[in-house]
Amino acid sequence: MKLTVLGCSGAEFPGHNPPAFLLDDYLLLDGGTIGSMLGEEQQQLIRHVCVTHSHLDHIRGIPALADNIVVGGRQQKIDIIGLPEVLAVLRSHLMNGQVWPDFSVIPAPDSAAVRYREILPETVMQVGDFSLTACRVTHSVPAAGFIIEKEGTRILYTGDTGPTERLWACAGDVTAVIAEVSFPDAMEDMALLTGHLTSRLLRAELAKLNRLPDRIFITHLKPQYGSLITAELSALGLAQIELLREGMTYEI
Repeated sequence: MKLTVLGCSGAEFPGHNPPAFLLDDYLLLDGGTIGSMLGEEQQQLIRHVCVTHSHLDHIRGIPALADNIVVGGRQQKIDIIGLPEVLAVLRSHLMNGQVWPDFSVIPAPDSAAVRYREILPETVMQVGDFSLTACRVTHSVPAAGFIIEKEGTRILYTGDTGPTERLWACAGDVTAVIAEVSFPDAMEDMALLTGHLTSRLLRAELAKLNRLPDRIFITHLKPQYGSLITAELSALGLAQIELLREGMTYEI
């Protein structure tokens, strides 16, 4: 499985892009960054966007992708996959015909660029060669993490979450984890208030797995505290931990 990091930051600064992870060129986990990292030909390969939650930094690249499809006159269609509550926000407040065109009916209802596909918690959806399972997580808005499996490779992606239970309980034996760590340990109260993790909180979450995977990828660091969080992650003493880098591709 090929993982390309389009964005993995918890705030936006030059060189720090919002979260988006491209699997095997056609499945996106979140869509905070798309067009600024992918050219037209690469965008044409995308078929599915799994949205963990409705916060702007995880969805803001999707409207421009839809616009590129229509303007380019392509037959490409994008499935936007998420919990019912999450998709309802995108319909009502993002691509609603006012903030941005409603590409679920453009260029025509029977040939629209965008299709919304609801995924219910703890059910499996087949998407291309991937099997997806969504599990609710603890955030400030309705949110899910995803378990993604293909040919025996199984990835757990937390999305944005604080301490949570069902995602880890459903994980089984995973090949890799993509986990958020947004704040340093000294800001644990802020992390808990806003539904995020620190290094110390992550360690407690990982203990809920049957076993630690070979690779633990870290995303969503606040760049203002990047050096401190990196040092705290190192102090955990977990050799599996890797900080994701934007623009990098990983084979899992």
